[in-house]
Amino acid sequence: MSLISKDLINKLKIPKLYETENISNPICQIKLFTPDSIWEWYIIEISIDMDICYGYTKGLEGELGYFSLNELNEIRGNLGLKVEIDSSFTPISLASVRKLK
Repeated sequence: MSLISKDLINKLKIPKLYETENISNPICQIKLFTPDSIWEWYIIEISIDMDICYGYTKGLEGELGYFSLNELNEIRGNLGLKVEIDSSFTPISLASVRKLK
């Protein structure tokens, strides 16, 4: 089962990989998180096959980079809960995400 549906990708018009590389403050389109730990993933771009994403990962520290949705699907938090999509998240700029606590 995929974390993100193709319909959601199309609805949000998430940029493909490398489409925002010349944008200094891209938009974080989707937030994924583990409800029972501190980890969060903010998707900026996604590959055509909907596995590899480029975005901001926030855990012990924050960093920009690539991550796999297939791998996130296997992650469990401290209580064994799966990674979820934050349905209340509204797309915001990377700079704004970096300021969040």
